[in-house]
Amino acid sequence: MDQILIHPTYFPSIVQMAAVAQANAVVFEVHDNYQKQTYRNRAYIAHSNGRLLLNVPIKHSKDGTRQQTKDVVTETAFPWQDQHWKSLQTAYRTSPYFEFYEDELAALFDDRATQLLAHNIRIFEVLSELIELNVPTTMSMDYETDPKITDLRQLAVAKAKKKHSITPYIQVFQEAHGFLHNLSVLDLLFNEGPNTLNYLETLKLNLSV
Repeated sequence: MDQILIHPTYFPSIVQMAAVAQANAVVFEVHDNYQKQTYRNRAYIAHSNGRLLLNVPIKHSKDGTRQQTKDVVTETAFPWQDQHWKSLQTAYRTSPYFEFYEDELAALFDDRATQLLAHNIRIFEVLSELIELNVPTTMSMDYETDPKITDLRQLAVAKAKKKHSITPYIQVFQEAHGFLHNLSVLDLLFNEGPNTLNYLETLKLNLSV
């Protein structure tokens, strides 16, 4: 793929990161209106009870008007970052590579996140470094309904009807729940480690709408 247009998401899904790995360049959509129930503020991981949702609580506008994603701030009234990190530790402490990446990722949960968009972009940068993924990124200049580059903004829709086929790899809790498709790329990283980039680059994608 040439350039792709995507939403910065919270610990992106495997399919989104595979699209990034197979692109020549990435443009982040930063002029969209915030939408609920998307990967902008949520990610799924494997857990002892199956798929576990990590949800970033946000502060909605007091007058009910729509916000642009770049203006969305996170809720700081309770320690959701601490809860997310504890969930990851519980879920993946027995995975092959959790300890290998633990220190770098812990910083994302120690520093208090306030602006959702900035936090998601920082997450992307840290993940790219850990995966050794080197794809140039830029920000959108304005919102386009019909962009001239490959539009993959639909990958941020958490409840999209389209189901993506993921090549199975060994997961924690797989014996109990079977293979869980298209979790956060964290799941792939903790289980596959240095093979993550090769997996993303070779995953066959069907991204037609």
